Amino acid sequence: MTTTEYTSEALYTVGENETLISALRDLQAEKPNLVTFNRPVNFDWEQVTVTQFLNEVYAVAKGLIANGLEAGERVVIMSNTRYEWILADFAIQACGATSVPIYPSSSTSQCEWIIQDSGAVLAFAEDSEHSTRLNTFVKEGERQPDTAHLNRVFTFNQNAIADLVKEGEEAGIPQEEIDKRIAGMSSATINSIVYTSGTTGRPKGCMLDHENWLSEVRTLLTNPIGSFAGEGHGALMFLPLAHVLARAVSYTVILGGSEQTYWSDMDTLVAEFQRAQPHMILGVPRIFEKVHAGAKAKANEAGGLKAKIFALAEKTATDYSKALDTQEGPGFALKARRALYDKLVYSTLRAALGGRLLYCISGGSALNPELMHFFRGVGVKIFEGYGLTESTAAVAVNSDPDNIIGTVGKPVGGNTVRIAEDGEIELKGSVVFKGYWQNEEATKKDFTEDGFYKTGDLGSLLPSGHLKITGRKKEILVTAGGKNVSPGPLEDILRSAPIISQAMVVGDDQKFVGALITLDEDAVARFKKDNGIPENTSVRELAKNPVLRSHVQDAINEANQTVSSAEGIKKFRILHRDFTEEDGEITPSMKIKRFAIAEHFSRDIAKIYSGK
Repeated sequence: MTTTEYTSEALYTVGENETLISALRDLQAEKPNLVTFNRPVNFDWEQVTVTQFLNEVYAVAKGLIANGLEAGERVVIMSNTRYEWILADFAIQACGATSVPIYPSSSTSQCEWIIQDSGAVLAFAEDSEHSTRLNTFVKEGERQPDTAHLNRVFTFNQNAIADLVKEGEEAGIPQEEIDKRIAGMSSATINSIVYTSGTTGRPKGCMLDHENWLSEVRTLLTNPIGSFAGEGHGALMFLPLAHVLARAVSYTVILGGSEQTYWSDMDTLVAEFQRAQPHMILGVPRIFEKVHAGAKAKANEAGGLKAKIFALAEKTATDYSKALDTQEGPGFALKARRALYDKLVYSTLRAALGGRLLYCISGGSALNPELMHFFRGVGVKIFEGYGLTESTAAVAVNSDPDNIIGTVGKPVGGNTVRIAEDGEIELKGSVVFKGYWQNEEATKKDFTEDGFYKTGDLGSLLPSGHLKITGRKKEILVTAGGKNVSPGPLEDILRSAPIISQAMVVGDDQKFVGALITLDEDAVARFKKDNGIPENTSVRELAKNPVLRSHVQDAINEANQTVSSAEGIKKFRILHRDFTEEDGEITPSMKIKRFAIAEHFSRDIAKIYSGK
């Protein structure tokens, strides 16, 4: 019997007058000395208790009120992940106002649209680059009327927090004003307007209220996946807090009573893993792909016995993990091999991730199941989940004891997943948003008559309730022969190859399926070194190299094994550069924008089908 709908039990409640800030106050009243953050101060690290944090929140909130911020107004935050981000966020909440996050990598035009559409009156920036960009929209002189409502930009790296605290003190804003504004909110009050990535058009603002966020937090805390957030544990957060998943997990860590460190320098991330020794790492597939590719490249650079040992260890880890899913389990010989390679390889990899890791959570897009088996065999569990900005992050997630690799887990927290007749995934539950900001037409279009949100993703439900993502409804390719091809799963496999950075499958109305391939910069540098190729050799020239092309073909062959012959990739073209956010080809969360890529690389697509 085919399962088309699954609902989980909610193990929590959200009160009518509860908000994130009231939940934080409740935590402080119960455990005033609980250490909540670990932050860098003067080249050292400092612990921050929940009481200290809440007092800072109040002080910054008073400064915002002194600058004229009214309840319900919108405030932009444009910054990399850091302590001040979450401090500003809670201060905005304490004013009864609404935060509007902007990715720090966003272009000026993207900033302009979000400021214009949200009607933001104040903004936080991280540094002079961000503040310069945002200040072009501040109301002064002959500014455009579309953004004239933005009055001031505060810059973290230019004493924004200290300035706001001082301004609040000088204005004499009383604590009673803060208490009154917090009391004036309810769970239905809009906490944040989070703009979608905009893969198919202009970003839309998702109105996420306090019930949405508290439901997400309590969903995670009442599920085995949330065990990382208990007291005595620590989490390292490095994904942009503008991303709904990173923010949801950060809130969960705070309200769960765990300790949290923020980091944004990706070049020193491994060193920070070893310093912070987190119990949980939240990442996107590219992070785990890079860890695997880096370990493999290091072994291959050493060559000889080390390279052979890693290859055998890699296969053993994958075989061991797959055997865990069988009734018989791993045999004696496989266990013995794994024990050997644990001493030689796996323990070193775990140590590189801090040595205290309980598990990782991967989101944003699909992670290759083979890679997940490798990490589980190594002793690093990675759990995948599924959600969108519109569902306040996870609506389904895998966890032990019923983790099924290749799925995104069961619906959680009282939420319902339904599969429509055409295979589209539909969602209902307390984490699902109420609608788009100032866009009733889009809201009406994306909800069914009985209140389910239409995700645009395709999937199926196992009898156990586990959800399997099979593609994207709007991204289905139809070949000239009438074959429907879902490009996403193929691209996920291709992207996991060390030599490949990004991939886009093409073939709409064509005789066969093709692929555009971009190369990973670090892997290319290693390839040149290993093969005696001059460093200044261009990617255009390198794309002709038969050895490099064979590596790409190996990845193509692996992807093709998952589909029928008619759906398989017949030809590929290596592009001279990677897709970039600046050129509008990928989103900040690394999702590809198909229309823009097809337009920018139309000649390359044409050459795939020209027979040349």
